[in-house]
Amino acid sequence: MELKKELKIFAWLLGFFLFAYFMPIGTERFNNSLLQAFELTKWYAREHVLLCLVPAFFIAGVIAVFVSQGAVIKYFGANAKKWKAYLIASLSGTILAVCSCTILPLFSSIRKRGAGLGPAITFLYSGPAINILAIILTARILGFQLGIARIIGAVIFSIVIGIIMSLIYSKEEKQRAEKMDFPDVKEERQLWQTSYHFFVLVLILVFANWGKPDTNEGFMFWLYANKWHITAFFGLMFIYSLIKILKMKPLYVILAAIPVIATAFIFPAQPLIPFVIAVVGLTILTMITPGEPQDWLRESWGFTKQIMPLLAAGVLIAGLLLGTANGDGIIPSEWVSSLVGGNSVFSNFFASIFGAFMYFATLTEIPIIQGLLNNGMGQGPALALLLAGPALSLPNMLVIRSVIGTQKTIVYVILVSIMATISGLIFGSI
Repeated sequence: MELKKELKIFAWLLGFFLFAYFMPIGTERFNNSLLQAFELTKWYAREHVLLCLVPAFFIAGVIAVFVSQGAVIKYFGANAKKWKAYLIASLSGTILAVCSCTILPLFSSIRKRGAGLGPAITFLYSGPAINILAIILTARILGFQLGIARIIGAVIFSIVIGIIMSLIYSKEEKQRAEKMDFPDVKEERQLWQTSYHFFVLVLILVFANWGKPDTNEGFMFWLYANKWHITAFFGLMFIYSLIKILKMKPLYVILAAIPVIATAFIFPAQPLIPFVIAVVGLTILTMITPGEPQDWLRESWGFTKQIMPLLAAGVLIAGLLLGTANGDGIIPSEWVSSLVGGNSVFSNFFASIFGAFMYFATLTEIPIIQGLLNNGMGQGPALALLLAGPALSLPNMLVIRSVIGTQKTIVYVILVSIMATISGLIFGSI
Protein backbone atom coordinates (compact mmCIF):
# COMPACT_ATOMS: atom_id res chain seq x y z
CA MET A 1 0.00 0.00 0.00
CA GLU A 2 2.85 2.36 0.92
CA LEU A 3 4.65 1.59 -2.35
CA LYS A 4 1.45 2.24 -4.31
CA LYS A 5 1.06 5.61 -2.62
CA GLU A 6 4.66 6.60 -3.35
CA LEU A 7 4.35 5.50 -6.98
CA LYS A 8 1.24 7.65 -7.34
CA ILE A 9 3.11 10.67 -5.98
CA PHE A 10 6.02 9.92 -8.33
CA ALA A 11 3.64 9.67 -11.31
CA TRP A 12 2.18 13.11 -10.52
CA LEU A 13 5.65 14.63 -10.16
CA LEU A 14 6.85 12.99 -13.40
CA GLY A 15 3.74 14.13 -15.25
CA PHE A 16 4.18 17.72 -14.13
CA PHE A 17 7.89 17.63 -15.04
CA LEU A 18 7.19 16.33 -18.55
CA PHE A 19 4.43 18.91 -19.01
CA ALA A 20 6.76 21.73 -17.93
CA TYR A 21 9.70 20.39 -19.95
CA PHE A 22 7.79 20.06 -23.22
CA MET A 23 5.45 23.01 -22.75
CA PRO A 24 5.33 24.72 -26.16
CA ILE A 25 5.70 28.28 -24.85
CA GLY A 26 6.32 30.67 -27.71
CA THR A 27 4.23 28.91 -30.33
CA GLU A 28 1.32 30.99 -31.60
CA ARG A 29 -1.35 28.33 -30.98
CA PHE A 30 -0.29 27.58 -27.42
CA ASN A 31 0.05 31.25 -26.49
CA ASN A 32 -3.38 31.96 -27.98
CA SER A 33 -4.81 28.95 -26.11
CA LEU A 34 -3.56 30.37 -22.82
CA LEU A 35 -5.18 33.69 -23.69
CA GLN A 36 -8.46 31.96 -24.54
CA ALA A 37 -8.34 30.00 -21.25
CA PHE A 38 -8.08 33.18 -19.20
CA GLU A 39 -10.58 34.99 -21.44
CA LEU A 40 -13.14 32.24 -20.81
CA THR A 41 -12.40 32.34 -17.08
CA LYS A 42 -12.81 36.13 -17.01
CA TRP A 43 -16.08 35.91 -18.94
CA TYR A 44 -17.31 33.15 -16.63
CA ALA A 45 -16.49 35.21 -13.53
CA ARG A 46 -18.19 38.33 -14.88
CA GLU A 47 -21.26 36.83 -16.51
CA HIS A 48 -21.97 33.67 -14.61
CA VAL A 49 -20.74 33.51 -11.03
CA LEU A 50 -22.61 36.40 -9.42
CA LEU A 51 -25.96 36.05 -11.20
CA CYS A 52 -26.09 32.28 -11.63
CA LEU A 53 -23.96 30.43 -9.11
CA VAL A 54 -24.41 32.65 -6.04
CA PRO A 55 -28.24 32.37 -6.10
CA ALA A 56 -27.86 28.64 -6.87
CA PHE A 57 -25.69 28.16 -3.78
CA PHE A 58 -28.29 29.88 -1.61
CA ILE A 59 -31.05 27.76 -3.19
CA ALA A 60 -29.01 24.62 -2.49
CA GLY A 61 -28.67 25.81 1.10
CA VAL A 62 -32.47 26.18 1.31
CA ILE A 63 -32.89 22.55 0.23
CA ALA A 64 -30.26 21.40 2.73
CA VAL A 65 -31.75 23.26 5.70
CA PHE A 66 -35.42 24.07 5.11
CA VAL A 67 -36.48 21.00 3.10
CA SER A 68 -36.49 18.04 5.43
CA GLN A 69 -34.65 14.87 4.57
CA GLY A 70 -37.93 13.03 4.94
CA ALA A 71 -39.56 15.21 2.26
CA VAL A 72 -36.73 14.63 -0.23
CA ILE A 73 -36.83 10.87 0.40
CA LYS A 74 -40.62 10.90 0.11
CA TYR A 75 -40.51 12.30 -3.45
CA PHE A 76 -37.10 11.16 -4.70
CA GLY A 77 -36.05 8.31 -2.42
CA ALA A 78 -35.95 4.56 -3.02
CA ASN A 79 -39.51 4.03 -1.74
CA ALA A 80 -41.06 6.92 -3.66
CA LYS A 81 -43.44 6.24 -6.52
CA LYS A 82 -41.12 5.87 -9.48
CA TRP A 83 -43.37 7.54 -12.04
CA LYS A 84 -43.85 10.56 -9.82
CA ALA A 85 -40.17 10.87 -8.87
CA TYR A 86 -38.93 10.73 -12.46
CA LEU A 87 -41.72 12.96 -13.77
CA ILE A 88 -40.99 15.72 -11.26
CA ALA A 89 -37.24 15.45 -11.82
CA SER A 90 -37.54 15.41 -15.62
CA LEU A 91 -39.75 18.51 -15.78
CA SER A 92 -37.55 20.58 -13.47
CA GLY A 93 -35.88 22.24 -16.45
CA THR A 94 -39.06 24.13 -17.32
CA ILE A 95 -38.66 25.94 -13.98
CA LEU A 96 -34.87 26.25 -13.78
CA ALA A 97 -33.31 28.20 -16.66
CA VAL A 98 -29.83 27.04 -15.69
CA CYS A 99 -26.70 25.67 -17.33
CA SER A 100 -24.68 22.54 -16.57
CA CYS A 101 -22.76 24.30 -13.78
CA THR A 102 -25.60 26.15 -12.05
CA ILE A 103 -27.55 22.90 -11.58
CA LEU A 104 -24.67 21.34 -9.61
CA PRO A 105 -25.32 22.88 -6.17
CA LEU A 106 -28.97 21.83 -6.41
CA PHE A 107 -28.05 18.30 -7.50
CA SER A 108 -25.49 18.02 -4.70
CA SER A 109 -28.05 19.25 -2.18
CA ILE A 110 -30.90 16.85 -3.04
CA ARG A 111 -28.42 13.95 -3.25
CA LYS A 112 -27.10 14.87 0.19
CA ARG A 113 -30.66 14.94 1.56
CA GLY A 114 -31.34 11.37 0.42
CA ALA A 115 -32.57 11.51 -3.18
CA GLY A 116 -32.13 8.24 -5.05
CA LEU A 117 -29.48 8.06 -7.74
CA GLY A 118 -32.00 7.66 -10.58
CA PRO A 119 -34.20 10.72 -9.86
CA ALA A 120 -31.12 12.77 -8.89
CA ILE A 121 -29.43 11.99 -12.23
CA THR A 122 -32.68 12.75 -14.06
CA PHE A 123 -32.80 16.10 -12.27
CA LEU A 124 -29.11 16.73 -13.05
CA TYR A 125 -29.64 16.17 -16.77
CA SER A 126 -33.03 17.81 -17.17
CA GLY A 127 -32.17 21.04 -15.33
CA PRO A 128 -30.02 22.51 -18.11
CA ALA A 129 -31.38 20.37 -20.98
CA ILE A 130 -35.13 21.13 -20.76
CA ASN A 131 -34.81 24.91 -20.59
CA ILE A 132 -38.06 26.21 -22.08
CA LEU A 133 -36.48 29.41 -23.45
CA ALA A 134 -33.64 27.42 -25.04
CA ILE A 135 -36.18 25.08 -26.65
CA ILE A 136 -38.10 28.04 -28.11
CA LEU A 137 -34.95 29.69 -29.46
CA THR A 138 -33.77 26.38 -30.91
CA ALA A 139 -37.02 26.05 -32.84
CA ARG A 140 -36.90 29.66 -34.05
CA ILE A 141 -33.23 29.85 -35.03
CA LEU A 142 -32.24 26.28 -35.88
CA GLY A 143 -35.60 25.07 -37.17
CA PHE A 144 -38.89 23.80 -35.79
CA GLN A 145 -38.02 20.12 -36.31
CA LEU A 146 -34.74 20.43 -34.40
CA GLY A 147 -36.54 22.24 -31.57
CA ILE A 148 -39.18 19.50 -31.27
CA ALA A 149 -36.53 16.79 -31.47
CA ARG A 150 -34.56 18.52 -28.73
CA ILE A 151 -37.41 18.67 -26.21
CA ILE A 152 -38.58 15.10 -26.92
CA GLY A 153 -35.03 13.77 -26.75
CA ALA A 154 -34.22 15.69 -23.57
CA VAL A 155 -37.30 14.50 -21.65
CA ILE A 156 -36.83 10.88 -22.70
CA PHE A 157 -33.08 11.12 -22.14
CA SER A 158 -33.35 12.36 -18.60
CA ILE A 159 -35.73 9.58 -17.54
CA VAL A 160 -33.98 6.75 -19.39
CA ILE A 161 -30.51 7.72 -18.14
CA GLY A 162 -31.80 8.05 -14.59
CA ILE A 163 -33.46 4.62 -14.75
CA ILE A 164 -30.35 2.96 -16.23
CA MET A 165 -28.11 4.49 -13.56
CA SER A 166 -30.55 3.33 -10.88
CA LEU A 167 -30.57 -0.22 -12.26
CA ILE A 168 -26.77 -0.41 -12.58
CA TYR A 169 -26.27 0.66 -8.97
CA SER A 170 -29.48 -0.81 -7.52
CA LYS A 171 -27.71 -2.87 -4.86
CA GLU A 172 -25.66 0.05 -3.65
CA GLU A 173 -28.69 2.36 -3.68
CA LYS A 174 -30.73 -0.17 -1.71
CA GLN A 175 -28.07 -0.26 1.02
CA ARG A 176 -27.97 3.54 1.05
CA ALA A 177 -31.75 3.77 1.31
CA GLU A 178 -31.81 1.34 4.26
CA LYS A 179 -29.46 3.61 6.17
CA MET A 180 -31.81 6.54 5.54
CA ASP A 181 -35.01 4.70 6.44
CA PHE A 182 -36.53 6.65 9.33
CA PRO A 183 -40.03 7.72 10.42
CA ASP A 184 -41.52 10.93 9.11
CA VAL A 185 -40.67 13.99 11.17
CA LYS A 186 -43.22 16.75 11.56
CA GLU A 187 -42.25 19.83 9.59
CA GLU A 188 -41.43 22.92 11.63
CA ARG A 189 -43.24 25.17 9.17
CA GLN A 190 -46.05 24.73 6.71
CA LEU A 191 -45.25 23.47 3.22
CA TRP A 192 -46.40 26.69 1.56
CA GLN A 193 -43.88 28.70 3.58
CA THR A 194 -40.93 26.56 2.55
CA SER A 195 -42.20 26.52 -1.04
CA TYR A 196 -42.64 30.30 -1.03
CA HIS A 197 -39.09 30.90 0.20
CA PHE A 198 -37.64 28.39 -2.28
CA PHE A 199 -39.52 29.53 -5.39
CA VAL A 200 -38.93 33.22 -4.75
CA LEU A 201 -35.20 32.51 -4.85
CA VAL A 202 -35.65 30.36 -7.97
CA LEU A 203 -37.57 33.15 -9.73
CA ILE A 204 -34.86 35.67 -8.80
CA LEU A 205 -32.31 33.29 -10.35
CA VAL A 206 -34.42 32.80 -13.49
CA PHE A 207 -35.22 36.45 -14.23
CA ALA A 208 -31.82 37.84 -13.30
CA ASN A 209 -30.42 35.57 -16.02
CA TRP A 210 -33.21 35.94 -18.58
CA GLY A 211 -31.54 35.94 -21.99
CA LYS A 212 -32.32 38.25 -24.89
CA PRO A 213 -34.54 36.56 -27.53
CA ASP A 214 -33.82 36.77 -31.25
CA THR A 215 -36.54 39.39 -31.79
CA ASN A 216 -37.22 42.84 -30.34
CA GLU A 217 -40.94 42.30 -29.96
CA GLY A 218 -43.34 39.92 -28.28
CA PHE A 219 -43.80 38.65 -24.74
CA MET A 220 -40.33 37.08 -24.47
CA PHE A 221 -38.67 40.39 -25.34
CA TRP A 222 -40.93 42.23 -22.89
CA LEU A 223 -39.74 39.88 -20.16
CA TYR A 224 -36.13 40.53 -21.16
CA ALA A 225 -36.59 44.31 -21.29
CA ASN A 226 -38.20 44.33 -17.84
CA LYS A 227 -36.24 41.49 -16.24
CA TRP A 228 -34.63 43.67 -13.56
CA HIS A 229 -37.97 45.23 -12.58
CA ILE A 230 -39.39 41.70 -12.28
CA THR A 231 -36.33 40.60 -10.29
CA ALA A 232 -36.79 43.61 -7.98
CA PHE A 233 -40.43 42.62 -7.42
CA PHE A 234 -39.39 39.14 -6.34
CA GLY A 235 -36.73 40.80 -4.19
CA LEU A 236 -39.51 42.54 -2.27
CA MET A 237 -41.28 39.19 -1.89
CA PHE A 238 -37.99 37.81 -0.58
CA ILE A 239 -37.84 40.53 2.07
CA TYR A 240 -41.29 39.40 3.25
CA SER A 241 -39.99 35.84 3.46
CA LEU A 242 -36.97 36.85 5.54
CA ILE A 243 -39.15 38.68 8.07
CA LYS A 244 -42.28 36.52 8.23
CA ILE A 245 -40.99 33.02 7.46
CA LEU A 246 -37.37 33.07 8.68
CA LYS A 247 -38.28 35.39 11.58
CA MET A 248 -35.36 37.77 11.04
CA LYS A 249 -35.52 41.10 12.86
CA PRO A 250 -37.45 43.54 10.64
CA LEU A 251 -35.11 46.43 11.51
CA TYR A 252 -32.05 44.50 10.36
CA VAL A 253 -33.74 43.41 7.13
CA ILE A 254 -34.87 46.97 6.36
CA LEU A 255 -31.37 48.35 7.07
CA ALA A 256 -29.93 45.74 4.68
CA ALA A 257 -32.53 46.60 2.01
CA ILE A 258 -31.99 50.38 2.06
CA PRO A 259 -28.58 50.41 0.28
CA VAL A 260 -29.91 47.93 -2.29
CA ILE A 261 -32.88 50.15 -3.14
CA ALA A 262 -30.73 53.32 -3.07
CA THR A 263 -28.11 51.98 -5.47
CA ALA A 264 -30.86 50.69 -7.78
CA PHE A 265 -32.03 54.30 -8.23
CA ILE A 266 -28.51 55.79 -8.31
CA PHE A 267 -27.17 53.27 -10.85
CA PRO A 268 -30.22 52.25 -12.94
CA ALA A 269 -28.01 51.17 -15.85
CA GLN A 270 -25.83 48.95 -13.65
CA PRO A 271 -28.18 46.46 -11.95
CA LEU A 272 -25.25 44.25 -10.91
CA ILE A 273 -24.30 46.78 -8.21
CA PRO A 274 -27.55 46.51 -6.17
CA PHE A 275 -27.56 42.76 -6.84
CA VAL A 276 -24.09 42.36 -5.28
CA ILE A 277 -25.05 44.60 -2.34
CA ALA A 278 -28.15 42.45 -1.82
CA VAL A 279 -25.98 39.30 -1.69
CA VAL A 280 -23.64 40.95 0.83
CA GLY A 281 -26.60 42.11 2.91
CA LEU A 282 -28.17 38.64 2.89
CA THR A 283 -24.85 37.11 3.92
CA ILE A 284 -24.53 39.50 6.87
CA LEU A 285 -28.16 38.93 7.90
CA THR A 286 -27.78 35.15 7.92
CA MET A 287 -24.45 35.45 9.72
CA ILE A 288 -25.85 37.44 12.65
CA THR A 289 -29.17 35.59 12.97
CA PRO A 290 -28.82 32.37 15.00
CA GLY A 291 -30.66 29.15 14.21
CA GLU A 292 -31.83 28.26 10.72
CA PRO A 293 -30.45 31.40 8.98
CA GLN A 294 -26.92 30.60 10.18
CA ASP A 295 -27.40 26.96 9.17
CA TRP A 296 -28.55 28.19 5.75
CA LEU A 297 -25.39 30.27 5.31
CA ARG A 298 -23.21 27.40 6.54
CA GLU A 299 -24.70 24.94 4.04
CA SER A 300 -24.52 27.46 1.18
CA TRP A 301 -20.87 28.14 1.98
CA GLY A 302 -20.21 24.40 2.15
CA PHE A 303 -21.51 23.93 -1.41
CA THR A 304 -19.47 26.94 -2.54
CA LYS A 305 -16.23 25.48 -1.13
CA GLN A 306 -16.92 22.11 -2.70
CA ILE A 307 -17.91 23.30 -6.16
CA MET A 308 -16.20 26.61 -7.01
CA PRO A 309 -12.54 25.41 -7.12
CA LEU A 310 -13.48 22.50 -9.39
CA LEU A 311 -15.48 24.77 -11.69
CA ALA A 312 -12.62 27.26 -11.92
CA ALA A 313 -10.15 24.53 -12.84
CA GLY A 314 -12.58 23.04 -15.35
CA VAL A 315 -13.28 26.37 -17.07
CA LEU A 316 -9.54 27.04 -17.43
CA ILE A 317 -8.91 23.61 -18.97
CA ALA A 318 -11.94 23.87 -21.28
CA GLY A 319 -10.76 27.27 -22.52
CA LEU A 320 -7.22 25.99 -23.05
CA LEU A 321 -8.33 22.95 -25.07
CA LEU A 322 -11.40 24.22 -26.92
CA GLY A 323 -11.08 28.01 -26.84
CA THR A 324 -13.99 30.45 -26.89
CA ALA A 325 -16.36 31.85 -29.49
CA ASN A 326 -13.69 34.47 -30.26
CA GLY A 327 -10.71 32.18 -30.75
CA ASP A 328 -9.36 28.65 -30.90
CA GLY A 329 -7.82 26.61 -28.11
CA ILE A 330 -5.25 23.90 -28.66
CA ILE A 331 -7.86 21.99 -30.70
CA PRO A 332 -8.57 24.02 -33.91
CA SER A 333 -12.22 24.81 -34.64
CA GLU A 334 -11.70 23.74 -38.27
CA TRP A 335 -11.11 20.21 -37.04
CA VAL A 336 -14.45 20.24 -35.26
CA SER A 337 -16.31 21.60 -38.31
CA SER A 338 -14.78 18.98 -40.60
CA LEU A 339 -15.61 16.11 -38.25
CA VAL A 340 -19.34 16.81 -37.75
CA GLY A 341 -20.51 16.82 -41.37
CA GLY A 342 -22.98 14.26 -42.68
CA ASN A 343 -24.81 11.75 -40.52
CA SER A 344 -22.29 8.96 -39.88
CA VAL A 345 -21.87 7.17 -36.57
CA PHE A 346 -18.53 8.90 -36.13
CA SER A 347 -19.84 12.42 -36.81
CA ASN A 348 -22.69 11.97 -34.32
CA PHE A 349 -20.43 10.39 -31.72
CA PHE A 350 -17.81 13.12 -32.14
CA ALA A 351 -20.50 15.82 -31.81
CA SER A 352 -21.75 14.26 -28.57
CA ILE A 353 -18.21 13.95 -27.14
CA PHE A 354 -17.34 17.49 -28.19
CA GLY A 355 -20.56 18.76 -26.62
CA ALA A 356 -19.93 16.78 -23.44
CA PHE A 357 -16.54 18.42 -22.81
CA MET A 358 -17.24 21.90 -24.19
CA TYR A 359 -18.69 24.47 -21.76
CA PHE A 360 -21.97 26.06 -22.86
CA ALA A 361 -23.60 28.79 -20.79
CA THR A 362 -27.39 28.88 -21.05
CA LEU A 363 -28.49 29.60 -24.65
CA THR A 364 -24.93 29.99 -26.02
CA GLU A 365 -25.08 26.56 -27.64
CA ILE A 366 -27.60 27.88 -30.20
CA PRO A 367 -25.41 30.46 -32.01
CA ILE A 368 -22.45 28.04 -31.85
CA ILE A 369 -24.45 25.27 -33.52
CA GLN A 370 -25.88 27.78 -36.00
CA GLY A 371 -22.31 28.62 -37.03
CA LEU A 372 -21.40 24.94 -37.33
CA LEU A 373 -24.52 24.24 -39.43
CA ASN A 374 -23.51 27.07 -41.74
CA ASN A 375 -20.13 25.35 -42.10
CA GLY A 376 -21.54 21.98 -43.11
CA MET A 377 -22.61 20.34 -39.85
CA GLY A 378 -25.26 17.64 -40.33
CA GLN A 379 -28.70 17.80 -38.67
CA GLY A 380 -28.03 14.57 -36.73
CA PRO A 381 -24.75 15.78 -35.16
CA ALA A 382 -26.46 19.10 -34.39
CA LEU A 383 -29.08 17.29 -32.28
CA ALA A 384 -26.40 15.10 -30.69
CA LEU A 385 -24.50 18.21 -29.62
CA LEU A 386 -27.71 19.88 -28.38
CA LEU A 387 -28.53 16.86 -26.20
CA ALA A 388 -25.03 16.33 -24.78
CA GLY A 389 -23.66 19.88 -24.66
CA PRO A 390 -25.93 21.89 -22.32
CA ALA A 391 -26.18 19.02 -19.79
CA LEU A 392 -22.47 18.23 -19.57
CA SER A 393 -19.15 20.07 -19.52
CA LEU A 394 -15.67 19.43 -18.23
CA PRO A 395 -16.21 21.65 -15.14
CA ASN A 396 -19.54 19.90 -14.58
CA MET A 397 -17.89 16.45 -14.66
CA LEU A 398 -15.30 17.41 -12.04
CA VAL A 399 -18.02 18.44 -9.59
CA ILE A 400 -20.26 15.43 -10.32
CA ARG A 401 -17.28 13.20 -9.54
CA SER A 402 -16.93 14.82 -6.12
CA VAL A 403 -20.61 14.07 -5.38
CA ILE A 404 -21.18 10.54 -6.74
CA GLY A 405 -17.65 9.25 -7.38
CA THR A 406 -15.48 8.59 -10.41
CA GLN A 407 -17.13 5.38 -11.62
CA LYS A 408 -20.69 6.70 -11.61
CA THR A 409 -19.55 9.91 -13.31
CA ILE A 410 -17.86 7.96 -16.11
CA VAL A 411 -20.97 5.79 -16.58
CA TYR A 412 -23.17 8.90 -16.68
CA VAL A 413 -20.98 10.62 -19.29
CA ILE A 414 -20.86 7.45 -21.42
CA LEU A 415 -24.66 7.06 -21.26
CA VAL A 416 -25.25 10.67 -22.28
CA SER A 417 -22.76 10.38 -25.16
CA ILE A 418 -24.17 7.09 -26.45
CA MET A 419 -27.79 8.20 -26.28
CA ALA A 420 -26.98 11.54 -27.92
CA THR A 421 -25.24 9.64 -30.72
CA ILE A 422 -28.20 7.29 -31.24
CA SER A 423 -30.66 10.20 -31.22
CA GLY A 424 -28.55 12.09 -33.76
CA LEU A 425 -28.41 9.07 -36.05
CA ILE A 426 -32.19 8.57 -35.89
CA PHE A 427 -32.98 12.26 -36.42
CA GLY A 428 -30.44 12.63 -39.22
CA SER A 429 -31.92 9.70 -41.12
CA ILE A 430 -35.52 10.93 -40.95
